[in-house]
Amino acid sequence: MIKSDIIIIGAGPVGLFTVFEAGLMKLKCHVIDSISTIGGQLNEIYPKKPIYDIPGYPMILAGDLIDNLKKQASPFKPGFTLGERAEKITKSSNNNFIVETNKGKKHQSKVVIISGGLGSFEPRKPLISNLSKYEEKGVQYSINDPNLFINKKVFISGGGDSALDWAIYLAENSSQKIYLIHRSELFRAHKDSVSKVYELVEKGKIDLRVNSEIISLHGDKKLKEVSIKNKNNIIKKEKLDFWLPLFGFSPKLGPINDWGLEIEKNSILVDNTMDYQTNIAGIFAVGDINTYPGKLKLILCGFHEATLAVQSAFKIINPNLKYTLKYTTVQGIKGFN
Repeated sequence: MIKSDIIIIGAGPVGLFTVFEAGLMKLKCHVIDSISTIGGQLNEIYPKKPIYDIPGYPMILAGDLIDNLKKQASPFKPGFTLGERAEKITKSSNNNFIVETNKGKKHQSKVVIISGGLGSFEPRKPLISNLSKYEEKGVQYSINDPNLFINKKVFISGGGDSALDWAIYLAENSSQKIYLIHRSELFRAHKDSVSKVYELVEKGKIDLRVNSEIISLHGDKKLKEVSIKNKNNIIKKEKLDFWLPLFGFSPKLGPINDWGLEIEKNSILVDNTMDYQTNIAGIFAVGDINTYPGKLKLILCGFHEATLAVQSAFKIINPNLKYTLKYTTVQGIKGFN
């Protein structure tokens, strides 16, 4: 059993900032996320995408924002359970919440703060009959360790920010040409990324195949070859080391629907007049996963919501203590030993 003051469900930007705010109040956090990396969709889907509405940053890349938030939270030593989905919440006899993951790992706390963005993210998978045979055996839906793909023969499928960002990154950092496969001639990615891809095509660093798609996979215990069909319905087999079908992720509330929370339009309804608490005392929801009158799905709004939620969490965890707000400019940052 992993014990903490607050269980945070969701390791995205708002979840990380919740760790920081809780740490200022000497509250220990443990974070659970179904994605295997810290940073939520900012790291998983578009780490190289620019963000323009974070106060104090005229422009910051999504991945850099996550790096900064991790550094900001690090003095408070949060724990992480990654690659596991929060499956169910129950109440113990001593009035603590027990959060159990899909892999059976149990966590205990007085307060739960759900900051799961738009919910748990599941990769959009191509409709290939034997796809599951090669998952983690040559087929990857995300890039956790870029070094794994450096100097390897990598095929990337997709036309959005994630596919183009990683194609660019690997092409610029590898001696091996990167193969980018897209079913259309039109891209959904940022214009600058599209331009950069064509620059790398001219330099021979990217082999771009538009109006094409991978239709079948081949190999014994590991993926060895793929069959690619072009616009003329010509099918060609090619050898490779990895195939990355980066078609994005589908957000789903998933098990959250079964936790007894009040749901409105696929979001968790909260009380925004006070502290973003749900209809269950001790459970809060902050960031894109919540809803209330006037809700704006912006990262900076999630930061505000997290700050107020933690204030109320302190009162639940320490009912006999009075907390006096002290500005960080005065007291500085005093981390945990």
